[in-house]
Amino acid sequence: MRLISLRLQNFRQHADTRIEFERGLTGIIGPNGSGKSTLLEAIAWSLYGTSAARGTRDSIRFSRAAPRASVKVELEFELASHRYRVVRGLTNAEVFLDGGDAPVASTISGTTEFLQRRLGMTRSEFFHTYFTGQKELDVMAALGPAERARFLSRVLGYDRISGAQEIARERRRALMAEINGLKQGMPDADAIWRGVADAEARLAVARTRSTEAEVARINTDERLSAVAPQWLDAQAQRDQMQQLLAELRVAESEAMGFAREVERLDRELDAVAIAHGELAPLRNATLPLPTLRVELESLEQLAAADARRQTLMEGVRTLAEDDAKLAERAARLESAPALERESQAQLVTLRGTLPDVERTLDSERTAWAKDGQEAETRLDGLRRQYTELSEQRETLEGLGEQSPCPTCGRPLGASFRSVLDLLNEQIETVRIDGNYYRQRVEQLAALPAAIEALDEQRRTMQLELSAAERRLQRIQNALAEATQVADSRKELAARLTQATAQLAALPLGYDAQRHRALRDEVVRLQELETKAARVGGLVEREDVTRTERMRITIIRDAARTTVVALERQRTALGMDDTSYQRVRDAHERASAEARRAELDAVSAAGEAERARAALDSAEQGRRDLARLQETLDALEKDKQLHDELDRALTDLRTDLNFQLRPELAAIASKFLGELTDGRYRELEFDEDYRVLIMEDEIPKPVISGGEEDLCNLVLRLAISQMIAERAGQAFSLLILDEVFGSLDEGRRANVVDLLRNLHGRFEQVIVITHIEQVQEGLDRVLMVEYDDARGCSVVRASSRAINADPSEQDAFSRADTSDARSLAPS
Repeated sequence: MRLISLRLQNFRQHADTRIEFERGLTGIIGPNGSGKSTLLEAIAWSLYGTSAARGTRDSIRFSRAAPRASVKVELEFELASHRYRVVRGLTNAEVFLDGGDAPVASTISGTTEFLQRRLGMTRSEFFHTYFTGQKELDVMAALGPAERARFLSRVLGYDRISGAQEIARERRRALMAEINGLKQGMPDADAIWRGVADAEARLAVARTRSTEAEVARINTDERLSAVAPQWLDAQAQRDQMQQLLAELRVAESEAMGFAREVERLDRELDAVAIAHGELAPLRNATLPLPTLRVELESLEQLAAADARRQTLMEGVRTLAEDDAKLAERAARLESAPALERESQAQLVTLRGTLPDVERTLDSERTAWAKDGQEAETRLDGLRRQYTELSEQRETLEGLGEQSPCPTCGRPLGASFRSVLDLLNEQIETVRIDGNYYRQRVEQLAALPAAIEALDEQRRTMQLELSAAERRLQRIQNALAEATQVADSRKELAARLTQATAQLAALPLGYDAQRHRALRDEVVRLQELETKAARVGGLVEREDVTRTERMRITIIRDAARTTVVALERQRTALGMDDTSYQRVRDAHERASAEARRAELDAVSAAGEAERARAALDSAEQGRRDLARLQETLDALEKDKQLHDELDRALTDLRTDLNFQLRPELAAIASKFLGELTDGRYRELEFDEDYRVLIMEDEIPKPVISGGEEDLCNLVLRLAISQMIAERAGQAFSLLILDEVFGSLDEGRRANVVDLLRNLHGRFEQVIVITHIEQVQEGLDRVLMVEYDDARGCSVVRASSRAINADPSEQDAFSRADTSDARSLAPS
């Protein structure tokens, strides 16, 4: 892999930065926090997406970017004779191959998966081969012996063998569980064969019983067929007898009904004879009834007029009382106009004074609240400043002269005391100011007396204004009521005149006593009239009743003749209950025997069928046993294969671990010899994977901090080369971020020379550091600085700034207008 170019747009502190990479040894140099490591983070983010970036998506965006400005990283690199161009934003990603216009991958996940397949490395493997980040050189120093071995196995890909072995063991455990479960669930073979033999014997017995039951059923059917005709004849005679009895009961019932009807008509004729004697006296007694009815109707009209007169007189009294009350109310409402003018004048005065008081109160209260807020804000700021300065002083006092400078990061040394004194002066100044503002806040906590007086005056005036408004409303309501009272009096006068006229028009002369006596006499005569009408009706029906009696008598005699004829037919039939019972008993016995024989035959056939099913089930169990045995044999064979696979993977892992230490030591020793100009040529690992520098074939007991950093560096280079070789990729790129550590100037120069001499292995080497002294030995230097005026990082090569010029930036923006729209937040 070889990097060609990188462009960052609104990524972290880079507003718009473009870098062209070249072969050889390139240094990216700049102070801490200037944005050097962000360049490497952008490369990893373009290849592997969000998982390779620090923080969240929101923290990636340039803080000074426009709200809808796009965040984009464009990386171009060569790999296996192909050129790739990756363009990734917050919400999209694309990969273009060999300068093509159409992307070969166009989604975020699709782009990440495509690049991971082409690189042949996961993100973790990529960072352990091409990248070496800050504080990663001494990654093995903090690990224990077992952890070092696991770390090397993991970064070199040996843990895949463990993963494969675990998968094989998991499959073997599953096979063993399946085998055990199958064995526990398999039936007993002897029981299966015994079941088959028992089912065959049961089937033979059932077939014999079925044949015998069928013969018995045929015999009983023949006996039933012989008795059936006699039973049918007996049933026919029985039905005919039942029909005759029913007809006889009907005829007897009709004859009795007609006899009762003749008796009723006889009683009605007797009543007619009595009615002839009562009819004449009743008609003579009701002769005065029409005259009395006319007189009663006249009295009813006079009674209604008298009731109307009483109602009108009560109404006149009520109207007179209401008019007196309204006259009294009208007299009280005569003073309402003068009171209205007085209340309106008072309201004008109050409404003109209240706004002035409210404006004065609001002004005084706003000024008081503003002073209090300013004092609290100032006090909070001083408290935070006091806390920060105190923490800085504690940090400086704890570290002493080794405290890092807040600007350059170097130890303060001789400047430690002056910096500490300056902090003490600042803390004392903040404490004095804080005391003053705390007292000021306490003073402003209570409401001033002037504001309280104004507030009380405002409340009093508001109450007076509300009372005046309510009083005016009551007076205006009274004015409206006066008009309503006058209208009501006019209406009462008209109603009183109308009621007086109605009283004068009503008739006189009503006699209540005569009315009651006449009403009682009319009721008595009406009852006699009703009785006379009923008696007259009986007399009028005499001829009809006599004719009806003659007709019913004839029908009664015919019904009695029918009863006699039916009695003779029943006697002639000769069917008695004893004969019928004898034939029925014989038929029932034959039917019962036939049903029992049929049930026995069906039961025997069912038993034979169940025996056949039991035999089939036993045969199926035998076949299932054979099939389970075949499955068990196949599972046993599969388990044997996984046992062999587990042993083979164990042997392979043992061989790889045995070869790891000498192979890794040989590669690291070669790097160490070149780095130390041949002073140290051999490096080995003990059983705990601790690094040992061999001096005259004897482990050096004590090594300095610089030598330890050299060991970590060569170990890192050796691990990276082994990972790349096992990944199947040419290891042409190496990126080292802040790896010089505690090396002195000589060692730094040797590291630079080593990296240049390794040009055959690493076609492109990028070193990132804040130490400017190493730039003399580099092929190319890129300086990274933070521009305070623009608020972003700037990258330049020597004296030529390589940040995109305005014309290039405009072209880049025009080319990616669609991406900017799609990446802009909603």
